[in-house]
Amino acid sequence: MTLADQIVKNIITRVIKSQDYRIEIVNLINAEFLQFAVEFFKKIAYAKLDSKEITIEWYRKAFMDEALPSDDIAINSGLNKKTISNMYGSATKTIVIEAANEHFESLYSSIQALVEMEKEIELTLTIKMKGVSVDLNVSESLIVINTLAVKRAALRGGLWSTAGKSAEKYLMLTLCKLYQVPETYYDASHFVKDKGKKVDREIDFYLLNNGKEYLCEIKLMGKGNPESADAIIARNSDVLVADTLSQQNKNQCDQLGVNWIALRDKNGYKKFGEILQKLDIPHTIYNGDLQKDLPKLLDKLF
Repeated sequence: MTLADQIVKNIITRVIKSQDYRIEIVNLINAEFLQFAVEFFKKIAYAKLDSKEITIEWYRKAFMDEALPSDDIAINSGLNKKTISNMYGSATKTIVIEAANEHFESLYSSIQALVEMEKEIELTLTIKMKGVSVDLNVSESLIVINTLAVKRAALRGGLWSTAGKSAEKYLMLTLCKLYQVPETYYDASHFVKDKGKKVDREIDFYLLNNGKEYLCEIKLMGKGNPESADAIIARNSDVLVADTLSQQNKNQCDQLGVNWIALRDKNGYKKFGEILQKLDIPHTIYNGDLQKDLPKLLDKLF
């Protein structure tokens, strides 16, 4: 099982148990960032040791080599691909290389100017590995610190937007398994772009009964997020499953005739049984022990 799978399992467990899941994403960000930092420091040490240049060219040669993946080139220059795409309207490798080199020149000039103004500050970053150490001067150290900051920001933005989405399908499958809904009464295969729609959107999950399809919208979002009502209106959803819903969100759902589940409410998952009953979908009311049942169920799903 991958680290990502374990995080998804943890998110689902916390959400169904009416607990906040965000600490799991924070832990994932920390784990991936620290791993990146360690590997980055190793690469810096090797590049610095192998360099014959006294100038910063050793960094440019090792970390902005055009043979590297465009993601790496962007991050190493102090940018990320999303920023480049927003700036240039594209993030092809040619554009990434051009933008990265331009930004690196600007960044290094800014650092040099700062170093000249703040001459009383001394900073040396020492990396020791296998008994050998390399020292980075203040300019080199600031470039490395900036790169680490950009990488963490990129991880944070990417993981917050994707971690919840990765858990959505399995959250619905878990609820169906808890209530022993027969597999013929739900469809989890539609997690693809629906080219048949006028608006190309990602389909989430369907509950099925007698030829009827009930679209389930899953939103692991913060309280009061207006995206909930927007999603319902835009996609004609029949069921909204959310981490948290404000009273206004709930009222909007009621006015639209949409069934809703707020999992952060006390025993919020139990409302799924009420919805299954309302839609006349076969199921067995769940009165078990989540502490015991969830780990076994999730192990089977993964």
